[in-house]
Amino acid sequence: MTAPTRTPTMRAVLFDRFGGPDVLYVGRVPRPEPAPGEVLVRVRAFSANGGESTVRSGRARLLTGRTFPQRVGVDFTGEIAALGPGTTGVTVGDRVWGVVGRSGFRTAAEYVAVRPERLGRVPDGLDLVAAAALPATGTTAVTALRDKAALRPGERLLVRGGAGGVGHAAVQLGRAYGAEVTALARATNLDFVRGLGADHAVDHRTTTPADLGRFDVVLDTVGTELSAYRRLLAPGGRMVTVAVDTARPAAWLGSVLASTVHGRARVRFFSGNPGRALFDELARLVEDGSLRPAVDTVFPLAETAAAYRALEAGGVRGKYVVRVD
Repeated sequence: MTAPTRTPTMRAVLFDRFGGPDVLYVGRVPRPEPAPGEVLVRVRAFSANGGESTVRSGRARLLTGRTFPQRVGVDFTGEIAALGPGTTGVTVGDRVWGVVGRSGFRTAAEYVAVRPERLGRVPDGLDLVAAAALPATGTTAVTALRDKAALRPGERLLVRGGAGGVGHAAVQLGRAYGAEVTALARATNLDFVRGLGADHAVDHRTTTPADLGRFDVVLDTVGTELSAYRRLLAPGGRMVTVAVDTARPAAWLGSVLASTVHGRARVRFFSGNPGRALFDELARLVEDGSLRPAVDTVFPLAETAAAYRALEAGGVRGKYVVRVD
């Protein structure tokens, strides 16, 4: 009698109910098999991202449903472990980084199956754990400043949340693109954002929008007070937001929609869904020294809940990264 074949499993971060970071735990799930045109990546690290807190808390349950367990993780770094049938252009052993995009949270695990157009090669010499600070945030910052705002040399750029994930990348890119960069951050993080290249570092807790002057581009990573910051735009100015005010989603949406009809400047919002070309650009920026990852703290997989707890407490410098041993 032939013994039944056992499905390989892997460790993954799960939650069985909606709630705070403490609902997260490490359990075992079936290891994915790469489908035709996919690759299997052995995950070395991923980062804690703020948007996941909305899903885990249940505020997005109409989209995610109530079926449990659910998972977390949108970005990853690692090595290609296997190729699905017909997959070309990549090789087993390649060091890669990527984002699963809008296909669901699942990178907080030992393996992830993904299409190769959703990843790129990590630059030589860049540690895979440190590199995990950039796949989601770096591609978002490039899209916001280069593509959505068309930031030009000599323009004035304001970055709200300049010490955070997208913010720390945006400050560096603003400098690389030739802009005069003002970063808003906590008082304890002002030296940090200056070290990233900010020309002006301002304490957001003691400064109101009216104190800041005019800007050609405003990049918002916070999601609140959009109307007040939109009024800072100079003629021809552009504002891009990558965050939703989850406490007041209806008011946030109304502000974004109203900006398309009233006033001199529209607030642009987008949800990142990067492809191969954007990851190639991210690698180029790292290789030429324009962009470097900033890792606040590295957590082991068993302490993933602590990483999200720290993120939600505020004050991060760059990214909280989780190492998958």
